[in-house]
Amino acid sequence: MNVLSGFDRPDEGSVELEGREITGWSPQRRARAGLARTFQHSRSFGGLSVRENVEVAALGAGAGPREARRRADRLLGPLGLAELAGKRADALSHGDERRLGVARVLATDPAFVLMDEPAAGLPDAEMPEFADVVRSLIDEHDAGLLLIDHNIALVMGVCDRIHVLDQGRTLAAGTPQEIRRNLDVAAAYLGETAVREPGG
Repeated sequence: MNVLSGFDRPDEGSVELEGREITGWSPQRRARAGLARTFQHSRSFGGLSVRENVEVAALGAGAGPREARRRADRLLGPLGLAELAGKRADALSHGDERRLGVARVLATDPAFVLMDEPAAGLPDAEMPEFADVVRSLIDEHDAGLLLIDHNIALVMGVCDRIHVLDQGRTLAAGTPQEIRRNLDVAAAYLGETAVREPGG
C-alpha cells in the first residue's frame, strides 16, 4: 500500500497508473492524478473541524473553495458526519474518525482508492452499514477500490473480487461467493462453523 501510494520506494519493479510510469512521483502528485488512500491510523488535522478536514482534502487535490464546500456537503451526510461537521477532529470517537478518513479520501474525487483497514476498531454491529456506505460512495464516484482488511463482513460487503493471503501466500482468489465456499479460507479465517454451500 505504501509503495502504491508513494510513501515507500520499491526495491525493484515499477508502479503504473493508467499506463503511466509513476514510481518516482510523490504521494501528493499521485493524489492529484486520482490515486487516494486511507491510513490505519488517523491522519486528520486535529485542530480543524470535521468539515474543514474534508474541505482541505478537496483543496489539496486541486478543487476550488466552492467546490471543496460542495464535496464536503455531499459526503458528510452519507457517512454519518453531518451533525459533527463543526466538531474538532481530535475530539471524535474512533468510529467517527474512521468515517472522516473515508470522507477525506473521497473528497479528492479519486479515480482509484486504496483503503488500509478502514474499519479497524469499529464495532461489529456497525460493520454492515459501514460496508454499504463505502460501497455506495465508491460506486457513485465510479472509482476503483483496493481494500485491505481482516474483517470478513466488510470485505464480503464491499469487494467484487477477493484475494486471500495466509502467511504471505495466496490461499484463494475469486468472487465473494467463491471465497465463502472455499474450505481452506473457512479453516483459516471463518472458523470451523463455515460449511460448503449446496452445489459448491
